[in-house]
Amino acid sequence: MITSDVRHAVSRALAIAGFSPAADPGLRSTGVPGQYAASVALSLGPGPAEAAGTLAAALAAEPWIKAAEVTGPGYLTITVTAAALAAVADRVTTAGPACLTSDALHGSTVPAPPPGDPLSAAAWEEARAALAARLTARLSAAAGATVAETADIERSRASRDPKTPSSREIRAAVSFAGVDAVLFSLARALPGKPVRIEGAIIARHVLGNPAYAVRYAHARAASGVRWAAVTADAASEIAVAAVPSQVGAVPWRPPADQEELTLLDALSWLPERVAIAARRGRPDEFARYLEELASATVAALSTAASQAGSHPGTARAPGTDRLALAAAARTGLAAGLGLLGVSAPDRL
Repeated sequence: MITSDVRHAVSRALAIAGFSPAADPGLRSTGVPGQYAASVALSLGPGPAEAAGTLAAALAAEPWIKAAEVTGPGYLTITVTAAALAAVADRVTTAGPACLTSDALHGSTVPAPPPGDPLSAAAWEEARAALAARLTARLSAAAGATVAETADIERSRASRDPKTPSSREIRAAVSFAGVDAVLFSLARALPGKPVRIEGAIIARHVLGNPAYAVRYAHARAASGVRWAAVTADAASEIAVAAVPSQVGAVPWRPPADQEELTLLDALSWLPERVAIAARRGRPDEFARYLEELASATVAALSTAASQAGSHPGTARAPGTDRLALAAAARTGLAAGLGLLGVSAPDRL
């Protein structure tokens, strides 16, 4: 994924400049698809603007980076090429569940979470804390960290009563809305704030309900894959029969629709959002990122469907046709939901 590529490119640039390549790049989105901000130079000591300039020069030599500029007191703004952004979809699909993984936390060790089912807790806040510990360990492992057992964990495992009943409220919510809806709602709950989860609300099949919206987006993407595969086969047969001599000579049209660019950009952040959430111990941030990815998926696939065939004489750039976008979104959402312990149905 691009964010992993940027992380490694920054590490190479740091080494070239004589700094520790292990420094975290501090990647953040600029809000522009295919553009990434890095604050690493601000952590390198005096003269961050000068250090950022040195790093920018090294980064600009990467063939897939269109521009690397210094902004503000020493921030880096890195813009990748259109081809690099367009390649994200195929890279996600090819990687499968590994699209979430990186080496961002390689060399660090995090404790294993306490054993037991978080939904067996006696209260919502206890359940949220237990799930957050479990998900932080999962996110950390996906980002390259080692999850280690500790003596405290072993003692808690020995002392825990496996028959401790869950609260009536938790059991009622699970019974009414299902385990997936409850787990996702708990995963996105903000730490330090009262947790209130009502089964009747999280069971609603509306896009305003995050527990439904992310799983719906996955099902929508799966439907897009089925539809696009059928129509692509039919269109290919018609094209070959009509103009066999021109097959392969049709000019490519790069992605230009904002919704499609937004989806490609959101997908490019998959491994980095895992690493950021793991480092901060905030799995709720990753769950909310999946909500952003879900929203981008629905918007992009709706656009791709409405504009299919609207550019005569051109073909979509590889990796940006509706089939590629749908397959990548389905892969990314399924991997993300799986990391949270939530199922990703193909149909809802």
